[in-house]
Amino acid sequence: MKHSLTVLGALILTALPAVAQQTADSIAPEAESSVAAGFDEVSSAALAALDAKFSGVPVAADSWMVAAANPWAVQAGARVLAEGGTAADAMVAVQAVLGLVEPQSSGLGGGAFLVWYDAGTGEVTTLDGRETAPLSVTPTLFQTSEGEPLRFFDAVVGGRSVGTPGTPRLMEEAHRRWGRTNWSGLFKDAIDLAENGFTVSPRLSALVERDADRLQRFPETAEYFFPGGVAITAGDRLANPAYADTLRQIASKGSSAFYSGAIAEDIVATVRGAPGNPGTLSTFDLSLYQAVERPAVCVPYREREVCGMGPPSSGALTVGQILGMLDRYDLSALGPESPEAWRLIGDASRLAFSDRGRYMADSDFVPVPVKGLVASDYLDERAALLEGDDALPEVAAGSPEFDHALNWAQDESIELPSTSHISIVDSDGNALSMTTTIENGFGSRLFVRGFLLNNELTDFSFRSHANGVPIANRVEPGKRPRSSMAPTIVLKDGAPSLVVGSPGGSRIIGYVVQAIVAHVDWGVDVQKAVAMPHLVNRFGTYDLEAGTAAEELGPALQELGYEVNARALTSGLHAISLGDSLLGGADPRREGIALGK
Repeated sequence: MKHSLTVLGALILTALPAVAQQTADSIAPEAESSVAAGFDEVSSAALAALDAKFSGVPVAADSWMVAAANPWAVQAGARVLAEGGTAADAMVAVQAVLGLVEPQSSGLGGGAFLVWYDAGTGEVTTLDGRETAPLSVTPTLFQTSEGEPLRFFDAVVGGRSVGTPGTPRLMEEAHRRWGRTNWSGLFKDAIDLAENGFTVSPRLSALVERDADRLQRFPETAEYFFPGGVAITAGDRLANPAYADTLRQIASKGSSAFYSGAIAEDIVATVRGAPGNPGTLSTFDLSLYQAVERPAVCVPYREREVCGMGPPSSGALTVGQILGMLDRYDLSALGPESPEAWRLIGDASRLAFSDRGRYMADSDFVPVPVKGLVASDYLDERAALLEGDDALPEVAAGSPEFDHALNWAQDESIELPSTSHISIVDSDGNALSMTTTIENGFGSRLFVRGFLLNNELTDFSFRSHANGVPIANRVEPGKRPRSSMAPTIVLKDGAPSLVVGSPGGSRIIGYVVQAIVAHVDWGVDVQKAVAMPHLVNRFGTYDLEAGTAAEELGPALQELGYEVNARALTSGLHAISLGDSLLGGADPRREGIALGK
């Protein structure tokens, strides 16, 4: 039965008032007090960008723009762009600051995926900076002596979960290809903040308090986040001289300073010496690491091309599958208040996630039917399953065209939300979308040389087989774990029209799809698109963002046959639309801004 709902209307196209106001109240006074104190100066433009975000207004610019998860990081990128740097140059500066001011989400000890549009050539390129499994891992890495999967945090906390970090190498590779600013100068803002101290944000303070037990398990981590045994709190001034020293070495010697020598030796000693849960990372693993160029995955949608990161990320394939199925339906006519629109989106997502669990993994280790999964005929076949009036009673992986006769079991990996996203457009018209992570909040909880180490290996399936059938995303030496990160550039007439991405674990895919649909189908500007209440369906249950207008769709979705669950859905979408001008949007659920000129 088809339904209509009129109560949502304009509500779903407005920012989240409770969340936005709470964040505005906590960030803006902090920024103002920092200026008054004479350190961490936030420019008047950045403060105006905060005001715009919480008023639901996109930031406008003509020449360049950067949107990311923290005002200090955005300012660092803006300085580089204002001085004539490229989007790749600005990314290095932004990432260096993010690793300091929101260490729980990303940093030198983690990995990233980058999508680049080159204004000179019109080409889209992707770089894979995903972490790799140490060469000494075995299939039972995350299993008990009885062969059962470890409990999640028993696997996460300590050295067992640490993969070879990829972010420093990716930063350098992007700069080598597309940068023009002197490498060493890109770390200036981060080094200054690390040496002189930055203001602890409300978000960082709250997350430290929430994770206190795990963070205090290791002395070095506890000393930084609990100086004198007391947790850092919002408004504290926190310095990190060890991080400044690490950045100085990378600025001077390049990423080789990270992957060899004293820093590498300290990383390995920390991983292997983690009490109670040591890992196997070696200096040889670090010395071998390379960021890899991968073919972009591009899928047609509404006379556009939606381009993103292919395997080992499932992001572009799953986003592309969902949009490819939806392209057969008129979401514009249905509108954002229609339960029917959300039925189509939800069941398309369920079908795509079923394929994701069966087929998607590191294509260097297992054959992945990339072309088959997004082939027009296959998406027509899958889209036809959406033609009913109610929720699909069950979904299963399809049978895309596959040039290998292989049978994969459904994956069982756990992917919890953390991560950060950066969107940049420079004055030359180059566009960059990069999602960056250490996986779970605070990663492995191991702290070395001023930064946290990832727990990325827990993105592998803890089991290697199911009912005797191998799982594509099983752990193997040198393999990169499957990810849901979905940095995306949408092209129209061959040029970027939208740069977008989000943190959020496997819900990243739903957040990015919703932002694209809102902007493309429903004509919503980027600020309202990233602020919209979330509705996400991966495996059957419809998650509705608690405390927002999304909950009002619950009864209608239940009548369609879904189970619904109201819960926090903390995305961190950062988006830039390109048209007559640049318009930037920053998610009110996080502390970031968009800034441009």
